[in-house]
Amino acid sequence: MRVRLCEVVALALLLCAVPARAQRLEDQLILGINAVRQDPRGYAERLRLYRGYFKGALLTMPGDPVPILTREGTAAVDEAIAFLERQAPLPPLERAPLLEQAAIAFAQAQGAIGGRGHVGQDGSTPGERVRRLGGNIYVGEGIAYGEPDAEALLREMVVDDGVPGRGHRVLLFAAAFRFAGVGCAPHTTLQHICVVEMSATIDGSPVRILVPAPQP
Repeated sequence: MRVRLCEVVALALLLCAVPARAQRLEDQLILGINAVRQDPRGYAERLRLYRGYFKGALLTMPGDPVPILTREGTAAVDEAIAFLERQAPLPPLERAPLLEQAAIAFAQAQGAIGGRGHVGQDGSTPGERVRRLGGNIYVGEGIAYGEPDAEALLREMVVDDGVPGRGHRVLLFAAAFRFAGVGCAPHTTLQHICVVEMSATIDGSPVRILVPAPQP
């Protein structure tokens, strides 16, 4: 049986598309974070389109007739765009299994009880949770809540509407961080929670700087 070239190409495209559709939310989010780190100006252009969905403090996304009341309206979006225009590209983050394990465990724990914030029900901090798994405490943690939509969750952290100091955005663009782990889970009151653990090292260990010995 003959197989035409166009049929082979069509089949190849179909097979390539399956993994993308089947990607976990965690995979989609880390890919999005890396894309923003590597091309901040490109993401600024996407935020300019997003800005057009605002009317005052109300955000109405395409296909969703129910508007969302934001805290700052377009002011936060404009500030994020200006930041991205100034931001130099950064290397992509490498996946760190231990950080991912800590992120998944915390997302599941917080999601099950409807918890918010970075302190666990047992009073643990991000660094302490990583250390319990065999790592160390030198980590940063970002959390996003909402629909299980990687694009929306990423945009939430970059724009950081209503967050003093734009802590989530600062975390995503921290030049010292080289590794990350992401964990997502259903949330009893906020639909979904995604936790992002980041560190300069693969397990949260401190960075060791070698200082050359003085010359005699």
